[in-house]
Amino acid sequence: MDKEQLLESARKIKDRAYIPYSKFPVGAALLLKDGTVINGVNVENVSFGATNCAERTAIFTAVATGYKKGDFQAIAVAGDTEDYLPPCSICRQVLVEFCSPEMPVYLTNQKKEILELTLRELVPYAFTDLDM
Repeated sequence: MDKEQLLESARKIKDRAYIPYSKFPVGAALLLKDGTVINGVNVENVSFGATNCAERTAIFTAVATGYKKGDFQAIAVAGDTEDYLPPCSICRQVLVEFCSPEMPVYLTNQKKEILELTLRELVPYAFTDLDM
């Protein structure tokens, strides 16, 4: 699957977002190394802290279906924005937990422009271990 197809998957899935409060749909498409694509959407809650982002929905779904750290190949994120829509800081840290620093992260906007980064570029100073 190429990046345009992955981004199209993210664009299509965002219509399933549960967004009664913000009206701000976000879709994510997570490509796994075996070629499987797992989609995610943001799921809001009246208690905004209980809201889950599209990127985490996709990653957590992958883990729940048996995928493990290192099985992730790329992620695409789409929203109805003029500028590119990057993952929030919590989602970035979850990506760091499960994905290679060189994994491609594709961001898009309303104009279907594409910004391609590596996870390392998106999160240059990520937490990577827990020294106790």
